[in-house]
Amino acid sequence: MRSDTIAAISSAVSDSGIGIVRISGPKSFDVIDRIYRSGKGKKKLSEEKSHTIHYGYIEDDGNAVDEVLVMIMRGPGTFTAEDTVEIDCHGGVCAMKRILETVIKNGARPAEPGEFTKRAFLNGRIDLSQAEAVMDVIQAKNEYALKNSVSQLKGSVREEIAKLRGEILYHIARIEAALDDPEHISLDGYSQEAGDDIARMQKTIERLISTADNGRILKEGIRTVIAGRPNAGKSSVLNALLGEDRAIVTEIAGTTRDTLEETINLGGVTLIITDTAGIRETEDVVEKIGVGKAKEKLENADLVLYVVDSSERPDENDETIIRMLKDKKTIILLNKSDMETVTTKEMIEEMISRVHGSCTGETKSEERSGCPILCVSALEGTGIDLLENLLKEMFYQGAIPSDNEVCITNMRHKALLMDAKDSLQRVQESISLGMPEDFLTIDLMGACEALGGITGETSSEDVIDEIFGKFCLGK
Repeated sequence: MRSDTIAAISSAVSDSGIGIVRISGPKSFDVIDRIYRSGKGKKKLSEEKSHTIHYGYIEDDGNAVDEVLVMIMRGPGTFTAEDTVEIDCHGGVCAMKRILETVIKNGARPAEPGEFTKRAFLNGRIDLSQAEAVMDVIQAKNEYALKNSVSQLKGSVREEIAKLRGEILYHIARIEAALDDPEHISLDGYSQEAGDDIARMQKTIERLISTADNGRILKEGIRTVIAGRPNAGKSSVLNALLGEDRAIVTEIAGTTRDTLEETINLGGVTLIITDTAGIRETEDVVEKIGVGKAKEKLENADLVLYVVDSSERPDENDETIIRMLKDKKTIILLNKSDMETVTTKEMIEEMISRVHGSCTGETKSEERSGCPILCVSALEGTGIDLLENLLKEMFYQGAIPSDNEVCITNMRHKALLMDAKDSLQRVQESISLGMPEDFLTIDLMGACEALGGITGETSSEDVIDEIFGKFCLGK
C-alpha cells in the first residue's frame, strides 16, 4: 500500500565510511521523532524546516544506537514526492541494521526492491522510462553508458515519446470529432494529410529503433570473442588486456579447452570478452567440445579479435576461421611481433580476399580494403593502445548521443517501438486501400498504446511490478 511508510538501507550493506537508512511515507516524521535525540530544548524534527540536516543520536528504548546526521524533506519536493527522512550513520553493517530495525519497530515496514523509485513513478514524479534509467545509472559500466542513462533520467526518452503520442492522439481525436459532428468537421483531403504525418512519425520511430544496437553496446558492453588457431596467443592477449595473468598460458597447443569470460574497461569502452579454445580440426573429444563452443560464441559476437601467430605461416585452420568472420566486425591482431615475422599484413589481406573478399570492421575515418590489422605483442604489451583507439572509432564515432539526442538502450523500449511502427504501417496500408477513417483509429490506438507502454501510461500493473522487482533494495 502506498499509504504505508517504508524504510530500507539505501547504501551498500558493507563496511564503509557512511551508511544511509531511508524512510518514505506519511508517517516518516512520526517515526523519526520517536527515535531521534539531540540536545536539550531542541524541537522535534517534525517541527523543523524542510530540507535541513540535524546532528544527534538514534535511540532504541533509551539506549543510543549510533551517532547520526538526519536529513528531513517534506513532500512533494522529494524523490518519492512523499515525506522523506534519510539517516546518515556509520557505515558498519551492524550499525545500519540496528538503525533499520529501530525504524521498523517504530512504525515503518521494510521496503520492497525498487519501491522508492516505484513510488516516485506512481506519484507522477518520474515516468517509467526515467525510472528504468535510475537503475541504468547505478549499473553503468562506462562513461558513455552513464552519460546516456543520465540523459534518459533527465527525460530525453519521455520527451520524444510524448511528442509522438501527442501527434497520434491528435489524429484519433480529429477522426472521432468528425464522425461525431460531420456537419461542422470535414475529413475532405484528410487521408493525404494523415499519410504524410504518419510517414514522418514512422521515420522518427525507425531512427529510434536504429539506435538500439549501439544502445545495447553502450549499456551492456561489446560482446567480444578472441578467436584463432591453437597457440596463436589468444590467452596471452586476454591477459594483456586485463593486465593480469587470468588465463593459463603454455607453449602446448590446445591448452584452452573451455571459454573464459571477463569484463574489462578499455579506455572507457566496456568489453565482455571471451577467450575461446583454438579452432582446428581435432579428434580429441574434450577439445572438440571446446572448439564447438568457440564457434558458437563467435557467431553471437559483436566483435571478433582474430589472433594470428605472425611467427608461423597461416594454414587451413586460419582459412576456416576467416570464412567464419564474414559479415562480422573484426580486428586482426598479428601477435608475437617481438619475434621474427613470417606472416605479414599483406599475406593476411591476400587470404581474406581469396576466401571471401574484404571483411567488415571499417572505420569512418579510414578507408580500408579489409579488416583492420594491428601488429601486437601480447607478451610485451605493445600495440594494446592502438587497439583501444581503434575500438573507440569502430563503435563510438558518431554513436554517442549528445545531451539532446536519444539512444535506446532498453530492449523493452525497442520491442514497443517496433509494435508502434507495425501499427502505423497498417494505418498507411488502410489509407492506400481507401478504408473508412474510423477504421484507421484501431491501429492508431495500437500505436499509441505501444508508445504509452514505454513511459508507463498504458502499462499493466503486472509489467510495472516486474520492472521494479528487478531493482535493488533501498532504491
